[in-house]
Amino acid sequence: MTNYNTYTLQNGLRIIHKPSVAQVVYCGYQIAAGTRDELSGEEGMAHFCEHMTFKGTRTRNALQIINGLEQLGGDLNAFTNKEDTTFYAAIQKEHIAKAVSLLTDIVFNSTYPQHEIDKEVEVICDEIESYNDSPAELIYDEFENMLFEGHPLGHNILGQAEQLRTFKTEDALRFVRRNYLPEKAVFFIYGNVSFKWVVKQLEKEFKQSSGAFAMPSGNPLGIANADITSSLITNSAEQGGAAEQIIKEIGSHQAHVMIGTKGYDIHHPMRIPLYLLNNILGGPSMNARLNLALRERNGLVYTVESTMVSYSDTGMWSIYFGCDPHDVNKCLRLVRRELDKVMQKPLSAHALRTAKQQLKGQIAIACDNREQFALDFGKSYLHYGWEKNVDKLFESIDKVTAGDIQKVANELFATDKLKVLIFR
Repeated sequence: MTNYNTYTLQNGLRIIHKPSVAQVVYCGYQIAAGTRDELSGEEGMAHFCEHMTFKGTRTRNALQIINGLEQLGGDLNAFTNKEDTTFYAAIQKEHIAKAVSLLTDIVFNSTYPQHEIDKEVEVICDEIESYNDSPAELIYDEFENMLFEGHPLGHNILGQAEQLRTFKTEDALRFVRRNYLPEKAVFFIYGNVSFKWVVKQLEKEFKQSSGAFAMPSGNPLGIANADITSSLITNSAEQGGAAEQIIKEIGSHQAHVMIGTKGYDIHHPMRIPLYLLNNILGGPSMNARLNLALRERNGLVYTVESTMVSYSDTGMWSIYFGCDPHDVNKCLRLVRRELDKVMQKPLSAHALRTAKQQLKGQIAIACDNREQFALDFGKSYLHYGWEKNVDKLFESIDKVTAGDIQKVANELFATDKLKVLIFR
């Protein structure tokens, strides 16, 4: 299932290509720059620049960028994460040259005009207010800030409206000149396109682009990502006793609850066992243990899920549920019971085999979403130089033992290692 082609241009840009017979091509730039790359006073800048990158280059204005692919029926989009920013397109094969040209132009030649900033900043502020009106989403950011307090990984990706309104053209340019560099980026492409053509087209685009080569090479300010490795799976509640709990009164008719702790980084040998255990407890299937305990047997929640995120040097594992305020304590007891079960008793051979089969099936179905698969293999190559290999992932899942599952549970799920955040 591998079948990738890779190449590195002279300017340091890495290219990863996966051929397919489909006539729709997915491609884009993924840049190793996100929320954790923001300096003090830049909170929200990565997401701000993602928006503003569409607002004008040396040769295209905002309307020309909008119409560049969409008038051909294509799709142009972007998003920002804690460790990366992605600009990508979906287009018919016959228009791929236009997509490559447009994407390269906006990523490496955007000018961030002040008159566009003055308009777009209010759009971003509306996005922030909309987000603040959704406690089921907001609690995830609040919880991550609770875990990574004082570190950029804990910052809200959107930032604060008051600060965003102070950002100017020179602030955006300062951020992108430090971060939007070819050597910090990957161009990914998935479709029925010649790899040789892709390489030549990108070489051509960069030769024509004064912006990319005018930018300083490397990291001119000597700024590195803040390292969080030393605090991997520690938190202030590890002295013993009950889980640290914070209650925030928001006047909601429903209580929103998160429970969790710091988890494993992407390279950690126990990451795959946690991946499997997380799916057993709170994965997307209706037979996940937390869904059975809280919803199916007791009718206490509409949604309960567990989530794991692995960053380059740390991670996060959490459970979320929403319920009536008077049911919070009962739900917490039921969650605790399920965590205790996996800590105290290893999975049976049958349960382990079934869990592996279920997870591998979910992965196989997810890979059928070609857009998401393209984004996934691009991100893997960007951060780790891995050519995404689903067969190897399946092998890693098959190697997980019941002992591994129990070890992870005992390492992460002890009461005094968990934090609890409640919105009500």
